Amino acid sequence: MSPTPKSLYWVRTDVPGADHAIVDDRRGFDARGTILAVDPIPFTCRYELHTDADWATEGLDVSCEGAGWLRTLHLTRAAGRWRASTAERGDLDAVLAEAGHPTAGPPGTDEPHRLAEARDVDLGGSPLFNTPPVRRLGLGTAPPGTSRTVTVAWVLVPSLRVMPVEQTYTTLDRHVVRFDSAGFTADIALDPEDYVLHYPGLAQRRG
Repeated sequence: MSPTPKSLYWVRTDVPGADHAIVDDRRGFDARGTILAVDPIPFTCRYELHTDADWATEGLDVSCEGAGWLRTLHLTRAAGRWRASTAERGDLDAVLAEAGHPTAGPPGTDEPHRLAEARDVDLGGSPLFNTPPVRRLGLGTAPPGTSRTVTVAWVLVPSLRVMPVEQTYTTLDRHVVRFDSAGFTADIALDPEDYVLHYPGLAQRRG
């Protein structure tokens, strides 16, 4: 781990957009970043992620904002229990409907107990969120064929809806892992510190 914070920048390859994160990983993981994207509508997403020393998530603060709307989510995990608090200004669903997209529903979750098995979060559209579970499970340098399935608190953007999702990581080679979830598969290339270099169908690192 670097003694100074890292600046990581990804260009999206699925839609026009980018993700820029500043990360301090000297003890666990403290990161803040900004996602820009135009799909399903143009929005800016700002996030702060904190983990414990074993890379398990302790908290995520995230906001998504576009023309005429703003949503925020505060998600925390303590003693195996998740709590989510949200706020909304404007009407994202109305903006989505006007643009011809399905409505998103409310932010957060009505059933936080369904997240009980999760130790990680996954913020849609950000490659950064693959690093904590890969590090926690030691998959970047594990023998090929090593496979682990985890439950994550998946945060959709721009809606900030939270749901439990199973994700499987399988080591293919040194610093290459296969991601599989709900029928979607991608072979992710990592740098020596387990940060994503190339996520096919999502993003490519530029810095």
